[in-house]
Amino acid sequence: MKKNNIITYVIAAVSLLTVGCKKILDINFSPSFPQEVSAELYLSPIQYQIANGYGQDQRIINKFTQAMLGTSTDRASYIWEQHSYPGGVSDVGGVMWRMVYFNHGKNLENLLADSKVSKKYEFTAIGYAIKAFDYQLLTDYHGPIVLDGAYEDRLQFEYKDQPDVYKRVQVWCDSALYFLDQKSMADNTGILSKYDFMYGGNMERWRKFIYGVKALNYARYINKPDFLTNYADSVMKYTSLSFASEADNATVKFTGSSSENSNVYGQDQALLNSTYYNRAGAPILRYLTGGVRGEYEEEAKTSSDPRLSRMLKFGTSATTTTDSIYRAALPDGRSANSTVPAVGNFYMFKNTTDFPIMTYSQLQFIRAEVALKKGDLPVAHEAYLNGIRGHMTFVNKYTAVKDENQGTIFNPLEITAAEINSYMDSTEVAQTAAELTLADIMGQKYIALWGWGGYDIWSDLRKYRYDPAIFRQFVTRSGAELAQGSYTYRVRPRFNSEYMWNAEELEKWGGLEANYVITPTWFVLDNY
Repeated sequence: MKKNNIITYVIAAVSLLTVGCKKILDINFSPSFPQEVSAELYLSPIQYQIANGYGQDQRIINKFTQAMLGTSTDRASYIWEQHSYPGGVSDVGGVMWRMVYFNHGKNLENLLADSKVSKKYEFTAIGYAIKAFDYQLLTDYHGPIVLDGAYEDRLQFEYKDQPDVYKRVQVWCDSALYFLDQKSMADNTGILSKYDFMYGGNMERWRKFIYGVKALNYARYINKPDFLTNYADSVMKYTSLSFASEADNATVKFTGSSSENSNVYGQDQALLNSTYYNRAGAPILRYLTGGVRGEYEEEAKTSSDPRLSRMLKFGTSATTTTDSIYRAALPDGRSANSTVPAVGNFYMFKNTTDFPIMTYSQLQFIRAEVALKKGDLPVAHEAYLNGIRGHMTFVNKYTAVKDENQGTIFNPLEITAAEINSYMDSTEVAQTAAELTLADIMGQKYIALWGWGGYDIWSDLRKYRYDPAIFRQFVTRSGAELAQGSYTYRVRPRFNSEYMWNAEELEKWGGLEANYVITPTWFVLDNY
C-alpha cells in the first residue's frame, strides 16, 4: 500500500461534487492545518464510491462469469476472458482495493470518529455497516488483504487471510447493530434524509442490510466441514431477519439529471460504453430461453420467461434494422461478438436508475441453497420461489420510466401477473420441493444477479469449482482457452500500491507468481 500519512479531507468535498451535490467545503488544503469535517459530509461520497468501485471492477468479474463480454481484439480485453490478466503496470481490476483503502479509507474512519464524538450514532452504525460490506467484498475478490494498520505511517503492510477478515466483518456488523440501538444527542432525521443516498435515513432498512451482510458472510463457510453444525443456522436466521421484499434492496440512488449524478452503469458515466465490456454473454441468454431446467433455444425470438424481452436487446448492433433474434457473446469471441447488441440505456443501464449492491432475491436464493444443503426441502423450495417472484418485481422496477412532462412513473414493459404466473407454472421452475436441485437455484440466481451482482455470481462459480452440472449454461473452457490452464479464483491486488510498495508481503502469499490468480481462495477449500 502506498505511503499515505496525510489525511486527505478534500476527497470528501471533491467526491460530493461527482455525485451532484452542491459544493459544501472550500478547502485550501494544508497538512499543517487539517480541517474538521462533520460525519454527514463524508457519507454521500462514500456511498457513491461503493457504486463506482463495485461497478468498475465488476466489469472484470463479468468476464470470468461470462455475464458480459467484449468485442475488442486487444489482449488487454480478451485475456481476462481466458482467466488470466494482462500483467505489466495495469491497475485494471484494482478499483475496489483503491476504494476500500483510499476513497473510503481515512474518510470512513473520520466519519466513525466524528459521529461517535458528536453522538450521531445513526452515522456510526452506517459507517460500520459500510466497512463490513467493504471488507467482505474485498476479501471475496482478492483473498488475503490488509486488515490492520492500513492507515499507519509506514510503507509495508501485512495481509490477513479470509478467516480473519470474515471474523472481523462480523465484529463490525455487531458494532453497527450496537450503535443502531444507541440514543443520539439530537434528532438527525433531516441530515440523514439529505446525505444518505442509500436509504434516506431509514434505519430499519439499514438494520436489514447489516443482517444481509451477516448472512453473506456466514454463507462463505458452506464448503467447510462444520458448516451445517456451526454456520448454516446463522445463514437461515439472518436471511429471515434481512430484506422482506425488493423494497428493502440496498441501492445507491442516482437522479440522472447530469453526468455528475448519473448511474455508474448509465450512458453518461460510460463504464459500459467500451467494447471491452458491453455485450451480454451466452449464459444469461441461454437461461432466459429455456436453459434453466430444459434446453435453450438457438436464435430465439421469444421465450416463456417474460424477463427475456425486458433484460436483453435483440437484433444486430451494427445496423438500425433488426431480425428480432436475440444474440449473446461468447468468451474470447472478440470481433465475432460485434453482432450482439451493446447494453445501454436499457433495463438497469439507464442514467436515472439506482445501482443495486444487495437484493431480496439474492438473499432468498442464498437461503434456498443453504436450506437445500440442510435437507430442509420445503424451506428451500419456498425461498427459491420467493427469489424468482422477487426478481420479477426487480425487473419491473428497472424497466419503469418517468414521464418528464407529467412527473409520473409508467411501465409499458411491465411483467404482468398473468405472465409471472404462467412462468411460475412452467417446466423451467421446479414445481415441488422434491424435484428442486442446486442447479435450479443457481440458474435462477444467475438471472437475478445478472447486470449488477457479479461478485456473488463469481463466488458461487468458485466455491463449486465451475461445475457445469450446477452452472448449466456456463460455457466450459479448457486447454488453450484458459491462458494458465485453469479457471481464475482471485484477482491480484492493486498494482500501483501493492506491487510497487508492498511486494515483500505479496511474496509471502505467492502474489508474485503467475499462478497466484488460479490458486483457490480459502472459502473455496473444503478444509481449514
